[in-house]
Amino acid sequence: MQDYVNQSIKRTVLKNGIVVIAVENPAADIIATRIFLRAGSRCELKSQAGVAHLLAAVLTKGTSKLSSSEIADRVESLGAGLGADAAADYFLVSMKTVSADFPEMLELAGQLLRMPTFPEAEVELERRMALQAIRSQQEQPFTIAFEQLRQAMYQNHPYSMSGLGTEATVSNLTRTDLQEYHRSYFRPDNIVISVVGRIAPEDALAQVEQVLGDWQAPTTPLPTLNLPTIIPFPHPTVTRQQTQQSIVMLGYLGASVGSSDYMALKLLNTYLGNGLSSRLFVELREKRGLAYEVSAFYPTRLDRSQFAVYLGTAPENTAIALEGLRSEVDRLCKIRLEPEEFQAAKNKLLGQYALGKQTNAQIAQVFAWYEILGLGIEFDNIFPEAITAVTAEAAMDVACRYFVEPYVSLVGPGYAVDGLVEQGSQN
Repeated sequence: MQDYVNQSIKRTVLKNGIVVIAVENPAADIIATRIFLRAGSRCELKSQAGVAHLLAAVLTKGTSKLSSSEIADRVESLGAGLGADAAADYFLVSMKTVSADFPEMLELAGQLLRMPTFPEAEVELERRMALQAIRSQQEQPFTIAFEQLRQAMYQNHPYSMSGLGTEATVSNLTRTDLQEYHRSYFRPDNIVISVVGRIAPEDALAQVEQVLGDWQAPTTPLPTLNLPTIIPFPHPTVTRQQTQQSIVMLGYLGASVGSSDYMALKLLNTYLGNGLSSRLFVELREKRGLAYEVSAFYPTRLDRSQFAVYLGTAPENTAIALEGLRSEVDRLCKIRLEPEEFQAAKNKLLGQYALGKQTNAQIAQVFAWYEILGLGIEFDNIFPEAITAVTAEAAMDVACRYFVEPYVSLVGPGYAVDGLVEQGSQN
């Protein structure tokens, strides 16, 4: 074993490669556990888009020792929580229980990780539900706008696809596909487990060792991801839809979490679109009355992320809303933020960061996620220090390098969106 101890946080690497992060928090008799795998939709073949999501839906539906109903009964009888989820850069099994039931729940989670059966009937049921969700999203203007923006920006990269997949790919997914994905990525040397709550770190480690310590990593290496290079080619996409509001969305290729520009972009995202005091909300909604909703997002990603701003507006205001959204982003490259507003953005971001680590579940999520991203648990201290160190000049320099020519995505009635862009796809 290799140990790393930082105050109340203990990080240990087991002989089989499992990374265990344990944090003792005796405030409440609750233990939250997060089991992360380096997988997710980023590891999917384009022809199998949605396989990680489908696997997450079926993972808790049976093991070689327990049926779906027996698993559900066991979890409910303990009043515990158990679930699985797939994101772009990771796969996750979540657990919450009182301290006395932690060993039993961890043993159950171990079964799910090591010996799921993926019953055919459950696969078919969850596939139908996934297809319903995909069809439902195709009727939502925001989702349409986001989908076409993402596909334009990422082309053949897995980030271009919805985590749900498409009707075509999900319809063709089989139980064998789930088994193969599980065989490829569910292995001890690809797992990070964080345990936070009323349990001593050494006891948490002993429990994980007892349940998963004999799980041997295969001799074959993890699959090598040959992801395509993301080549910037900003162009507009338009979907005509008879909606009561138009969706206007601008996207810019951003930086990965490992980039030195990451912190500045996080700050600019907070300044532009985070909350009722953000620049976009105040200028475009409060002052000009152009937006029903308006915001910005810049997700943390292993590969190049996207920085996007969007608003929903009355169809007759689509043109002026597009101009207003573009001008607010362009302004960041022309006018340096005033010290007060720049500091206000820092205070908001750091305050929200602190509030996002209040519960055992939140703490478990943060530390294991950092480990999966390759940042290490030290990033919990690095992040606020790095945000504090960003200067207004540095933020402006980053804005000028990233916010040059946007990808434009429009959804709305034909009379509102036609003619607003000179080229691009129109659906």
